[in-house]
Amino acid sequence: MDKAFHQQNRQELYRSLPADSLLLLFSGRAPRKTSDEDYPFFADRSFVYYTGVEQADSVLAACKGGDSVSETLFLLPKDDYLERWNGRRLSPEEARDRSALENIRPNSEFLPFLEKLIAGGLTTICLDFDRRRVDEQPVRQALQLAAWLGTHYPFVRLENIHQRIAGQRTIKKPCEIEAMRYAETITRDGILAMMRAARDGIYEYQLKAEFDYALAQRGVLSAGFPPIVSAGKNNFCIHYHEYRGQARDGDMVLNDVGACWDNEINDVSRGWPLNGRFSERQKLLYQCAYRTSNHMFETLRPGLPMSSVDQEIRRYNFEQLREIGVCARFEDVGTYIWHGGAHHVGYDTHDMVDTKGGQRLLEPGMVFCVDVGIYHEAWGIGFRLEDNCLITEDGCENLSAVTPRSIEDIEDYMAKR
Repeated sequence: MDKAFHQQNRQELYRSLPADSLLLLFSGRAPRKTSDEDYPFFADRSFVYYTGVEQADSVLAACKGGDSVSETLFLLPKDDYLERWNGRRLSPEEARDRSALENIRPNSEFLPFLEKLIAGGLTTICLDFDRRRVDEQPVRQALQLAAWLGTHYPFVRLENIHQRIAGQRTIKKPCEIEAMRYAETITRDGILAMMRAARDGIYEYQLKAEFDYALAQRGVLSAGFPPIVSAGKNNFCIHYHEYRGQARDGDMVLNDVGACWDNEINDVSRGWPLNGRFSERQKLLYQCAYRTSNHMFETLRPGLPMSSVDQEIRRYNFEQLREIGVCARFEDVGTYIWHGGAHHVGYDTHDMVDTKGGQRLLEPGMVFCVDVGIYHEAWGIGFRLEDNCLITEDGCENLSAVTPRSIEDIEDYMAKR
């Protein structure tokens, strides 16, 4: 993303902040993995959204006084010895080029900077507290700071701006949608690589290796989230990451995968037969999911309640299952439909979204998954058909339609192996 994107995001957020307040956002740090190794660092997504900087122990401080805002970015300083071991750190010039932030200071100056502001009369600090993750480990830096302030400066008022950030990230800008479109083509290539490699006896980890290789060849060093690649009975574990199963003739392969390009993640699921031909029962169930998905893309448009997306997927999918004699009563649909049908995507796989207490309507610029899953354990068939839906001015668009999704298209492609 161009630095103007991050600068514009900050300006939008600043307009919602109270006067005479300080906004603090943290990039985070990698947790410990073993006695002498950390996990690979992955920067806080909102911090990247507002700064473009993906370096550990960075802090954005924005002090709002009246209508003006003073910005400071605190970074790890240059350290030749540590950089020799752990890689280069961003220079102030590089950070400015990514963020459009002019005032860059070493992060060792952050705490004195904060205490000086408090001594000067600062009484309101805005932090990003995600209520869903208050008990996560390691503890987020916003919570660590809140605890420290409670001990040393209990008179400072803390304001949670998580919902404002979520509301902003709910609507994607044109450059984000452009990045998503490109990411969809990379995801497609990874799925097609798995289809080409499919053969009786192949292991799930071998299929995953085909996906990872296809992404790496296109400049994506790691997927947007840990790929789910399973076959046969393993398809009945929704979040499956073992990759140790062996696919056999007659199995359906389930993949739930997504590339990340320019920080935009997509999330695409396809179920396809290992041998390239759907069995009659596989066809019956797949057509239910396919018709449900097509129905959603024909009806989703601005103005519909956001909460209705999941409800309508469940209702319409049940109608298809009833039509083929699988499920007679809606009360029993949970036997075959195990998870929700929609979540937003973007800087996170399950992206931030402000539902406005369940009252928010669909708006142009929203991007979310239409996820239709069917799991028939008695038949040994489980899969999901998941696509990414962009709400447009007068309807919607299936961004992941570039990946084969109909029975005919899947069988035609696999016949060419």
